[in-house]
Amino acid sequence: MREELDKKLARFEELERMMLDPDVLSNPQKVTAVARERGSLAKMAGKYKQFKEINRQIAEAQALVDGHDAELRELAEAELPELRQKREAVYDEVLELTAGGDEANRSRCMLEIRAGTGGEEAALFARDLYDMYRKFCEKRGWKVEVMEMSPTELGGFKEIVLGVEGDGAFRTLQFESGGHRVQRVPETEAKGRIHTSAATVAVLPEPEDVEVNLKPEDYRMDLYSASGPGGQHVNKTQSAVRLTHHATGIVVQCQDERSQHKNKAKAMRVLKSRIYDHVREQEAKKRSDHRKSLVGSGDRSERIRTYNFPENRITDHRINLTLYKLDNVLSGHLDPVVQALLDYARQEQRQTFGEMN
Repeated sequence: MREELDKKLARFEELERMMLDPDVLSNPQKVTAVARERGSLAKMAGKYKQFKEINRQIAEAQALVDGHDAELRELAEAELPELRQKREAVYDEVLELTAGGDEANRSRCMLEIRAGTGGEEAALFARDLYDMYRKFCEKRGWKVEVMEMSPTELGGFKEIVLGVEGDGAFRTLQFESGGHRVQRVPETEAKGRIHTSAATVAVLPEPEDVEVNLKPEDYRMDLYSASGPGGQHVNKTQSAVRLTHHATGIVVQCQDERSQHKNKAKAMRVLKSRIYDHVREQEAKKRSDHRKSLVGSGDRSERIRTYNFPENRITDHRINLTLYKLDNVLSGHLDPVVQALLDYARQEQRQTFGEMN
């Protein structure tokens, strides 16, 4: 782990030098890419530098304890417990920043919500999840943008894709990927019976343009007229865009904007994120013999959470967390859940890497 952190710190310092390089500054696209990568590493680099500085101070104090000067030894012995406690706290922060691997500190991600089994009730649950995540992101001051949307006639969503941008966005949301189950009496149920429906959530890191370089010959673009719920046309011009990636077969469509160019730009961002995620999954399969993180598997078919309305209960099955505050969580107060997942991931990191002195 220390070797990886040293590499990231070295890369951060290299990026800082690049920000002063006239060749970089003269290229706006390169400046943007360097600035974004630097920004994604800044918090990690800062914490790791702080950790190394505390380690240096501990080594100096320990040398005084082992020395022959009684007065200095006494001062160092008094200082060491506080320094070690401080190092422990900073190490915890480093572990949290590394939970989720190299993607952990990306500030941009795609949040995809899809209705599962349960028909219209599942689509309405997908709408509830959308509202929950949107409010949660807005409370944190993150930018939320609808990239792709398939509404239903009763106001639900067959699918909705959000672009989220903000400090720690992917690190915070990464463990939301998986199957979400709801237990409640649907509005469409006349006899008051509790139904179980489901939706799936996928959180994908959004790559930089330089990480996924798509050429026009790599995909097919189809134009069509945008339509609303039930198939009725809402736009007579061909502003809707569908992109099909030849190599992977991934299809993305966007029709929410009136402008064809804006729809294409949004669709391209979603397509790049899905291609990037596809490559990550292929690489993960190659490493499948390694221990899989319980909270970080990102398996879309895995049931990770249950939302029980009659009991006002939310349960995360991966970490056995149960809260009787479902109404509060759905109003955007998701912090107790995401923080518990991050804490669990940090403990997994500690068990994997052990102490780092």
